[in-house]
Amino acid sequence: AGRALTFMILWLLTLAQWLLCSGLWASLCWVVCVMARFPSRAVFPSCQVRSLCYRQPTELQASAVLPVHGGQSSAPASLVQPAAQVPLSVKSQFLAQPSAVKVECREDSVLVEVQQDMLSNGQMIQPSEITLGGCVPVGQDPSRGVLLFVSELHGCGSTLTVTDSLIYTFTLVYVPEGLGSTPIVRSHGAVINVECHYLRRLNVSSNAVMPTWVPYSAAMSAEERLMFSLQLMTDNWELERASNIYFLGDVLNIEASVVVANHQPLRVFVDSCVATLEPDVTSVPRYAFVGNYGCLTDAKVTGSRSQFLPRKQINKLQMQLDAFRFSQETRSSIYITCVLKATMASKRADPQHKACSYSVSANRWGSADGDDQVCGCCDSSCNVKGRNVADFKGEAVAGPIVIRDHY
Repeated sequence: AGRALTFMILWLLTLAQWLLCSGLWASLCWVVCVMARFPSRAVFPSCQVRSLCYRQPTELQASAVLPVHGGQSSAPASLVQPAAQVPLSVKSQFLAQPSAVKVECREDSVLVEVQQDMLSNGQMIQPSEITLGGCVPVGQDPSRGVLLFVSELHGCGSTLTVTDSLIYTFTLVYVPEGLGSTPIVRSHGAVINVECHYLRRLNVSSNAVMPTWVPYSAAMSAEERLMFSLQLMTDNWELERASNIYFLGDVLNIEASVVVANHQPLRVFVDSCVATLEPDVTSVPRYAFVGNYGCLTDAKVTGSRSQFLPRKQINKLQMQLDAFRFSQETRSSIYITCVLKATMASKRADPQHKACSYSVSANRWGSADGDDQVCGCCDSSCNVKGRNVADFKGEAVAGPIVIRDHY
């Protein structure tokens, strides 16, 4: 009877062990087995703590369960021994090779040649997928698999940095489009900076250097900075006026200029002008008579004779302004502050680079450079969406200018 009772107790304990998988139950099982001196190995082959209550290792418990392609297994990943470890997320990195982009820096322009297999991934870049600062390719050579870009140094969104050199930086942007009629792509985008370096006071020369990583470089004659000036001139425009005193009814001859020794030719523009009683352009009262990128509005607003004269020298711009005073002000001195801009002489006038005057008698706008069409926006807005042209720019002040009521 005692042996039968022990037998039943052991069976109950064994069942509880398997159900609860508890270390305490396993210990009791072992104790009863020993005390009863029962040949446990013959009746209970797994009557061992490690066998009865198997615990997964910590790293196995934390592992993910991954499906195996081509089968139905869903075993823990740590139990599977694949031939090679495959990460959950695979990113194919294709980097543009330096030889895929070639640049030729010229005296006033840049030529960029891009291999259509720029990323060396077998995906041929289409002309609609790549731009140079917003400019599309101007040509394509299918036989060599290249796209061509040509831009003036101040065009295609270039930026200018002045250090020991004049550095023009262009941005080459590749945005892959969907393959065929599908919304998928099989290559990533790329942004590559292309630079042209123009060393000061050196002759022009081109060196085969690669973009951004080691950009092509070109050196040209240049000065550290440009000097903008605003001067009161005599009636014949030959000399700077010795006196700063004017009377109402007089005409102020104002000459804007840019001067740089040994620099390539530059064309100067008067971007904006404001008259104030103090040198501070933000002070009040203030009168803005040039704005909208070079529109001289004084004649349009007041019916005066103010105008830009036809340009005689590209680095100078002459402006005539009827003398005026601020109403209800006893102070007779004024300051004229203008923002001046200079571009390459080869650059033609456009809505953001112009010198426009309004003719009261003709009731129309005219350009000092002869291209009156660029003045068509002076009565509205001359902002050009998306335009980002790098210019030489500076501020110049004329004053104090004394305006008296009478002689």
